[in-house]
Amino acid sequence: MRKNLIKRNIRKGARFYRKATRHLRVLPDFIIIGAQKCGTTSLYDNLIKHPSILPSFTKEVDFFNKKFHKGVEWYRAHFPSVVYKYCITHIYKRDFITGEASPDYIFYPHSPKRISTVLPGVKIIVLLRNPVDRAYSHYYHEIRQKRETLSFEDAIGMEEERLRGEFEKITNDENYYSFNYNTYSYLSRGIYIEQLKHWSNFFNKEQILILKSEDFFEDSQAVFQRTLQFLNLPSWQPEYFGKDNVGYYPKMEASTRCRLLNYFESYNYRLYEYLGVNFGWEK
Repeated sequence: MRKNLIKRNIRKGARFYRKATRHLRVLPDFIIIGAQKCGTTSLYDNLIKHPSILPSFTKEVDFFNKKFHKGVEWYRAHFPSVVYKYCITHIYKRDFITGEASPDYIFYPHSPKRISTVLPGVKIIVLLRNPVDRAYSHYYHEIRQKRETLSFEDAIGMEEERLRGEFEKITNDENYYSFNYNTYSYLSRGIYIEQLKHWSNFFNKEQILILKSEDFFEDSQAVFQRTLQFLNLPSWQPEYFGKDNVGYYPKMEASTRCRLLNYFESYNYRLYEYLGVNFGWEK
């Protein structure tokens, strides 16, 4: 009993300290905005091992999508203090940046405007995965969370009906939260071109680093170094590259995969034209 009481008091004291000093905290230098199920956790967890990067107190703060009403000071409370930054940069003579990773940001229509208003100079990192694989991984994530009961084929067949009118409601009311839009958007989240074009209305291309998830999975070191260069940090690598917990699920039906490859073909082609890079997601 006494040990539990001590733990509760420590947590209460930590919350009080963060609240009392939140106006003395830095704001993030970078944000990993998505996409969901594309390796954002792996990239972020490896980045924060770098000696010049400190993490937010919560990896997915979700401020610019779900919690914007809490205010910037609430958001600021999730990051290191100004005093700590001064010690690192002036006493220990080390670079210092901080950031967060909320993979729903890329898909939420109000996020880019909000971020550009609060953090106009922030660096944006995006991971994009073959949208067919992303959708399948997303589906099994919802199965594990017990938010989905339909088969994958039925779920993607029902997506249009489940999401009908939700985007318009969110667009018209910044305070509207849509469970369906957030949960059952298996195919919609994979239409990357529309999302990136929307973000380009608020940030210039030099502020946005777009990475192919498959490259990160296959050669983590190379993609990691590219990310450090984007963040203007010295080359460094962890002792080992930690990876997301891999979800094990049945192989997708060949006919379903073929149908989805056809579905995404035109969207992917437009994405390749926009980026000037072919990601080779034709299989």
